[in-house]
Amino acid sequence: AWRDFHHQVLAARPDASRSDYRARHDRWRDAPAELEAWRQGRTGYPLVDAGMRQLRAEGWMHNRARMITASFLCKTLGIDWRAGARHFLSLLVDGDVANNQLNWQWVAGTGTDTRPNRVLNPVTQAKRYDPDGEYVRRWVPELARLDAPAIHEPWKLPAGLRAELGYPEPLVALDAALARFRSRRGLG
Repeated sequence: AWRDFHHQVLAARPDASRSDYRARHDRWRDAPAELEAWRQGRTGYPLVDAGMRQLRAEGWMHNRARMITASFLCKTLGIDWRAGARHFLSLLVDGDVANNQLNWQWVAGTGTDTRPNRVLNPVTQAKRYDPDGEYVRRWVPELARLDAPAIHEPWKLPAGLRAELGYPEPLVALDAALARFRSRRGLG
């Protein structure tokens, strides 16, 4: 149903493949280093990194991982959805313009969704959808020896152990990123 809906929306509004369906007047950040860390699966958030690494390796990831990685790029990092849409479309084996672009807009809050301020917290999502850390262990092998829930928040481990793991520190603190998002959207 979503696939057909997105194709109908794009047929009616061809510009939605490159322009906001519903302009929110977002002030997207220009952050090339953060964008590249996201592309490489080196954000410091294990579930996000697992999804991005799976995408690079297989050209596919589960819909939940797509939503989490997209929300992280647009809402946590504040980077334009179009950068993520281009990256996904370049790697997805099941990618098509209508579904890719309009799903990105749904997550970014510029599409047909009536809840544009939804932000998916990658830690909460990891604990809910990967409680034992199996997905993270598969795609982020440097964290494979950690037990859950530590695998989802490695920045809370002692500094010496973090250094041994060779895993990056988080690009941004989630509370600061959420405050920045709310400020960009005028939500106080």
